[in-house]
Amino acid sequence: MKKWFQRTLYIIITLFLIVGLMSVFMLNYALKPQLKAYTPEESAELLFKQYPHTRSWLDSLVVNKALKDTFIYNQEGIKIHAYYVFASQPTSKTAVLVHGYTDDAIGMFPIGYMYNKEFDYNILVPDLQYHGESQGKAIQMGWKDRLDVLEWIQLAPTLLQNNPNIIVHGISMGAATTMMLSGEILPKNIKCFIEDCGYTSVWDEFASEAKVRFNLPSFPLLNATSWLCDIIYGWNFREASALNAVKKCSLPMFFIHGDKDTFVPTEMVYPLYEAKEEPKELWIVPNAAHAVSYRDNREEYTHRVANFIKQHMN
Repeated sequence: MKKWFQRTLYIIITLFLIVGLMSVFMLNYALKPQLKAYTPEESAELLFKQYPHTRSWLDSLVVNKALKDTFIYNQEGIKIHAYYVFASQPTSKTAVLVHGYTDDAIGMFPIGYMYNKEFDYNILVPDLQYHGESQGKAIQMGWKDRLDVLEWIQLAPTLLQNNPNIIVHGISMGAATTMMLSGEILPKNIKCFIEDCGYTSVWDEFASEAKVRFNLPSFPLLNATSWLCDIIYGWNFREASALNAVKKCSLPMFFIHGDKDTFVPTEMVYPLYEAKEEPKELWIVPNAAHAVSYRDNREEYTHRVANFIKQHMN
């Protein structure tokens, strides 16, 4: 009996150690990837390969010193960065554009082109924590980022020297950030949201990736990793929920998702859309993989966004 108890205890301790070590690995793998340090000029050149139509616009912003940037310290004392560009004529219409996982603010400049060049909006494009020029201990998967974006929105009147009416438009993790933000108590100058291929929650996204990439079940690894994240970074995977946030949102929201998306599975958009009260719109983009709906359907994407903002920004 004593030997049986010792063996059982040994097995339990071993399993705990294995799960603990794997959770440390998974947390670092997900939230602290080794991002290649590109200069802004290198990031722009990578951008032009996929979106060559943005080159002349962005070059002109640089030449004319119209591309401005600034740093602030967020509520936790972390230094964060954003770019901003004025419209060609004074206007209150402003788009806050939120980039995706392991991307940066420059990666959102194709959407910036749409708003600034085609719609003649002011644009404000932040680098989320751990990305681009912003600091941060780790990727925050949109949860803490929602509060940083809110800080940028509160600062926008000072930066843009007006009282802006704001649309928030995010892609991938930026879309999750946008939805998570939508559940907060918001300034009255936020008018509407566009989310493009965002996930329902960090738990759901990591559970999907654990299955696809590693063929691992959620329990117990994801539970342990979420608990570890709460200890280290102050939030857990279940509370970081875009689904819970959109249930609280009364402002208009446009949901966009590619029907060939496997990174953030397409089926995630349906419970998000159903949870959101009216007004809302949904566009499932045919044959679009993750985060390429604008790239592969530029004309229709621009047309649909234009129609949405005409309804809700005036």
